[in-house]
Amino acid sequence: MREEIEVVDLGEIELYTEDTGPLDAPALVVLHGGPGGSCYAIREGIGDELQDYRTIYFDQRGGGRSGELPAEPRLFTIDALVEDLEALRLHFDISSWTLLGHGFGAMPALEYARKFAENVRDVVLINPWTNFPLLAEKLYRASLRLRGMPEDLKETSLRLSEAPSDPLDALREAFSQLEPKAVFDSLIFPTAHGRLEFEWLEEGEGILGADTPGRMLVQNGLWQFDYTPYLADLALPVSVLLGEADGTCFPEAQDVANITGGGLEIVYGAGHYPWIDQPEATSQALAALLGPGAED
Repeated sequence: MREEIEVVDLGEIELYTEDTGPLDAPALVVLHGGPGGSCYAIREGIGDELQDYRTIYFDQRGGGRSGELPAEPRLFTIDALVEDLEALRLHFDISSWTLLGHGFGAMPALEYARKFAENVRDVVLINPWTNFPLLAEKLYRASLRLRGMPEDLKETSLRLSEAPSDPLDALREAFSQLEPKAVFDSLIFPTAHGRLEFEWLEEGEGILGADTPGRMLVQNGLWQFDYTPYLADLALPVSVLLGEADGTCFPEAQDVANITGGGLEIVYGAGHYPWIDQPEATSQALAALLGPGAED
């Protein structure tokens, strides 16, 4: 299969890219989760399902194998990620493409589709993170479960009337006695086997990106942001693939498809990385949402 690896210089930033598949095939760009990280894990997970597309994988700014950036909040905004996406489209001379976003990657995918609808053929999201206050509450309640405490703090000895109303306060409480990874893992992975398989993949990846993107996006107010009010502004439907056992976004992320009129596929027994837990069902669900590509 054709593959061209390139570090694309966009002036202030450099983006690591992998341009794969037939040049004359419909184009598709993959937006990995994070913030930060790289496209490695998602390509390993679903790359075989995308071989009929000209698929662009890339590591988002400041993360993975892309150029490291200084810890300046202005460099790490959703708008900046959207601008990177459009710059890549122009660089690769693609007239229109399908956006495939996973987890956090849903945010730049949705905003790009809102601002550049004329350049978008389809939008497909896998376990999208679009409501970060809700995610903070889910992490908070997961931390209570892990500590053996009732999720309703009114029933605990702390005598608090309700969960912290500020998402950052909820996260501070959630991570006050537990490692963040343990809390996230309890929501993301339905089985220990799936968690161990993903960790094995991460170790094989050997990519140690900076944590700057995550820190700066948090500083810019990520955890206070809910994209739901903007969904009605989208000019095209958004399809969603959801792992039924993904505690970070199920069942609420169904609203993304319902509000926009997009397709919805639920993979039962699958968590945040559905291709690990239910590979065959995930392959079928993804094929149903992507459908036959139109000519570029």
